[in-house]
Amino acid sequence: MIAVTFFDGDGWREGVVAGVDGGGMLLREEAVPTALPRLDGVITGGFTDHHVHLQLVDHALLADSVLGRVVDLGANPEVLRDLSGRFVSLRSLNDRSLSEERSDETKRPHVARTSTAIAFAGAFLTPPGGYPSDREWAPAGSFREIATVEDAARAIAEMADAGASRIKVASNSDAGPVFDDELLRTIIELAAARDLPVVVHAQGPGEAQRAARLGAHTLAHAPFTERLTDDEISEQAASVSWISTLAIHDGAERATAIDNVGRFHAAGGTVLYGTDMGNGPTPVDVNPREIEALREAGVDGLDLLRALAPADPLDPASALFILPGTPDRTDADPLRARRLTPADLKV
Repeated sequence: MIAVTFFDGDGWREGVVAGVDGGGMLLREEAVPTALPRLDGVITGGFTDHHVHLQLVDHALLADSVLGRVVDLGANPEVLRDLSGRFVSLRSLNDRSLSEERSDETKRPHVARTSTAIAFAGAFLTPPGGYPSDREWAPAGSFREIATVEDAARAIAEMADAGASRIKVASNSDAGPVFDDELLRTIIELAAARDLPVVVHAQGPGEAQRAARLGAHTLAHAPFTERLTDDEISEQAASVSWISTLAIHDGAERATAIDNVGRFHAAGGTVLYGTDMGNGPTPVDVNPREIEALREAGVDGLDLLRALAPADPLDPASALFILPGTPDRTDADPLRARRLTPADLKV
């Protein structure tokens, strides 16, 4: 048993980690005896990428990543339902029943094992001819073209029945038609009736403000097509969260997105780490370019860890990761995170 400092999703806490039968480890929050040896580094749960596209990457690589959770924001809902059922978040290694199940994989060879949980929105909802219906990268079944309220109700019911935990709406006026105010507001209301928040891909002049005004919960991308005014930033900070996805941009769009995020963060807005994984050659892991861009926008230290929304390390279902460094946490760098092993307890 050793003393540890750990991040609980909001701040630093003190506790102990002990090994358990079967090679697992258990973290407990408690007063730490002064004579107890201390881990060289700090502990967190696996990080969250709030914007991925699992059909566009080799999702099996998640098993070796430091991601404890991913949120897919646009894919075939049937494929995602299958993936979220197979890629289960395993309980700690001291859970005997799961250990026994893992020891007999020959009976269930199709079951992939990872410590990464999957949440998803299912298919994009878009107007007829809207983004991404004309994109070659969009897999079959990854979008639904919505022309009427009845279409919207059917699509939302379909996503909910598939296990979606949010709804994704495309509102990209740079690439085609977008929903009018009345239908977009209705989609948001229909989703809310099923307790499903709406994430909007808002692109084009005024689209970010329109999505927020009509009740969107989250923007899938930090606004990048225009610099928002300070008043608009304040309005956004009070009503919606932003998923960063800064690293997918270059040049002027990157500069605009970073400027918007910096002011949004300073205004108290909630910034969520997300990479748009699958948009180009992105790592199936924490993306160093995204971390660099967030830091450039002023999101660092505790704020950066909060944006990464790590899993609760006190939950026996969570894999534990160590951020090597000093006990004062001044160098708790998520890019240095790795899985905690029993060997780390031998201090």
